[in-house]
Amino acid sequence: MRGVKLVKMPLNPHETKEVKKVPPPKAVLAAFWPFVKRRPVLLSLVVLATIAMEATTLAAPWFMRQFFNTLSVEQPSDAAVAVLLSTLWIIAGLWVADRALKRIQDQANVYLQAGIMARLYENTFGYLLGHSHNFFVSNFAGSLTHKVSRYTRAFETILDNILLQFFPTALFVVGATLVLFMRNHWLGLALGLWCIAFVCLQLFIGKIRQPVRAARSEADTKVTGALADAVSNQSNITLFSGLAYESGRLKEVVTDWRQKTLRNWLIDGWTWGIIGLFVVAIQVGLLWGAVLLWRQGELTLGDFVLIQAYLLTVFNLLMGIGFNLRRFYDAFADAGEMLAILQTPHEIRDKKGAKRLRVDTGEVWFDDVSFNFHKGTPILQQFNLTISGGERVALVGPSGAGKSTVTKLLLRLYDVALGEIKIDGQDISKVTQDTLRDAIAFVPQEPILFHRTLMENIRYGYRDATNEQVIEAAKKAHCHEFISKLPLGYDTLVGERGIKLSGGERQRVAIARAILKDAPILVLDEATSSLDSESEALIQDALNVLMEGKTVIVIAHRLSTIMKMDRIVVIDGGAVVAQGTHLQLIRERGLYQKLWSIQAGGFLGDGEEPAKNEEH
Repeated sequence: MRGVKLVKMPLNPHETKEVKKVPPPKAVLAAFWPFVKRRPVLLSLVVLATIAMEATTLAAPWFMRQFFNTLSVEQPSDAAVAVLLSTLWIIAGLWVADRALKRIQDQANVYLQAGIMARLYENTFGYLLGHSHNFFVSNFAGSLTHKVSRYTRAFETILDNILLQFFPTALFVVGATLVLFMRNHWLGLALGLWCIAFVCLQLFIGKIRQPVRAARSEADTKVTGALADAVSNQSNITLFSGLAYESGRLKEVVTDWRQKTLRNWLIDGWTWGIIGLFVVAIQVGLLWGAVLLWRQGELTLGDFVLIQAYLLTVFNLLMGIGFNLRRFYDAFADAGEMLAILQTPHEIRDKKGAKRLRVDTGEVWFDDVSFNFHKGTPILQQFNLTISGGERVALVGPSGAGKSTVTKLLLRLYDVALGEIKIDGQDISKVTQDTLRDAIAFVPQEPILFHRTLMENIRYGYRDATNEQVIEAAKKAHCHEFISKLPLGYDTLVGERGIKLSGGERQRVAIARAILKDAPILVLDEATSSLDSESEALIQDALNVLMEGKTVIVIAHRLSTIMKMDRIVVIDGGAVVAQGTHLQLIRERGLYQKLWSIQAGGFLGDGEEPAKNEEH
């Protein structure tokens, strides 16, 4: 039988796709490069200015060598002074040129990075929000926003180090090695080999330390997530006296962060000790060799000045790299976390060649739809339901029966495992998601509002609406009354997730948003659950107007909503077990009659009779 095979139902896409492991540094560079190469003029200006700067930095000590050679060889005379002054003017010119080139480099780099970082923010924002509903319910919002910010800041750190640290250092080291090689092969060879050994050592240490840095970055993200989770649930923590408990949970992740950070910093300390030995070795070694060559008459006093100037500059550059290497590798770890998300395919995607959804009558058809959140836990099993265009249908059933899942699948927040969902004969998996959701107005059980004004929140249903249209929708939803009493009226900010409004007020704002959208298909998921009896009575007329001429799917237990539906569909165990009008289902004495009997008592105050009398 077909039903038996449901145990082997394929996993949903969101179950098999997980965020990839943190990518290696080369993957991070490959991700950043396309954004950099789009600005060739600014990039070239930074590179050329850097090359020119290093040329002046290399040339200045050479003329200093001539200056001191003149002092040591020539007797005081007008001619000697003239040579010294002319050399001094050349050195001064080189120093001024270096400063001017530095300003050009800085300005070009600022414009280069600002433009790229803006594009990175936009790119990560767009891709992140393209992930599925399941992705966001499985991740902390605070951690995700933290990763976006760190990804962009990581680019700034990486590019700064490459363009302003590594590249200039490489140019100067090569140049200094060549100049010393021209003066004496052994000096140039010694500096060159030392620099190669130093770079190899740094790369080796960096490779070993990268997993440690990645672990620390992951621990940092967990701390951010724990903080965000606690802050967003502050009310629960207060109401359930959970401060001590939450402090304990935070202490666990902070302790993990401390251990990984300490390990990272201790390794840094050992690294600096090794680097210090390398610096002492080359400085003493080159000067010792220079003394021997001076004794043989192959070097002059000016050569000592040249060697010392080059060594000091090389040490400063290499030490600067050393100081920034931790931030450099940390940046790769930070960027890697967000890059893993960017490299994770979207679970819900428009298929190639997806067309716009065209809605004529608004007929909705679930054809043998099966769906499960977890392996071995089916929610819908070969679910079949046809809703005619303009029909108003209520979905009822016990908790966990699959009612809300039906609406989530219709909105394509998840993809079905088996079967098809069609609107006016069009498979919703083959149309664009935007046109699908444009055709459906959805009012959830717990509406979430933006921390924006009431005007902006209502207008979100139709972003081109005029203020007058927004106010008219608010009046129909009966939220104009409380909005007009606020000091700032429609310009009132509602707080994060609408926290400054009551549950009923948020619900009415959400209904006003749906009224303004005026979509051909309307989905109400317990849309009146947060309203008191008086507010519900006010809004029923608005809902009736809103439902007129639309295909309506309602998940509700409130009798006033269910009884007005054209058809009531009873769902249990992920399948339709009964359907009909209110009176028909009551007479069947099935699951609906049982649910009705349980709920009816709560509505006696509204003038309703007990369920048992409905049969007569």
